[in-house]
Amino acid sequence: MEPRGPDLVAVAAAETPTAGRYAAALVPIGGMVEEGGTMHMDPAELRRVFGMFATGVTIVTARDPEGGYVGMTVNSFTSVSLDPPLVLWCLDRAAWSLPAFVGSGAYAVNVLAAGQEELSNRFARRGEDKFAGLEVTEGHGGAPLLPGCLAHLQCRLVDTHEAGDHLVLVGEVVEADAPGGEPLLFFGGRYGRLA
Repeated sequence: MEPRGPDLVAVAAAETPTAGRYAAALVPIGGMVEEGGTMHMDPAELRRVFGMFATGVTIVTARDPEGGYVGMTVNSFTSVSLDPPLVLWCLDRAAWSLPAFVGSGAYAVNVLAAGQEELSNRFARRGEDKFAGLEVTEGHGGAPLLPGCLAHLQCRLVDTHEAGDHLVLVGEVVEADAPGGEPLLFFGGRYGRLA
């Protein structure tokens, strides 16, 4: 029997054409904790490791079924395809705004520019009118476009996928603009700028 411990985890290798079945291997991995005889990734360590991937910062917005606005700070955004033009982002399935984002059928991705840290923080907090005092314009499906952003992508929701505790929302870009400037970056739990 091979040794097991907090630094080793069993991983199934991909099916090989010759073997026709999965082969198990022990692979070292950091941040593992044992709970009730089962190995799990420590959530705090995993969050720290995820934070080592530098990202841009976006605020995704939509119009809810009652005509109000919803929005949240998101860094789980990526482009998917040029033809058709697709993007995606991920939303916690427990988020109170999930029904609005899914039910609206449209959303806008507002890519933040350097210097928009306060706007990012405002949309990362819960329980306040995030749009108070902002002069927004409405885009596709009534999704609010925020002022001063590096870019806006107006999207039609085309698909959703459950992925663990999140929902992946895939949108077709129906209009985009990029006034330009420097991006707001996020790395290691802090905002940054290009050097």
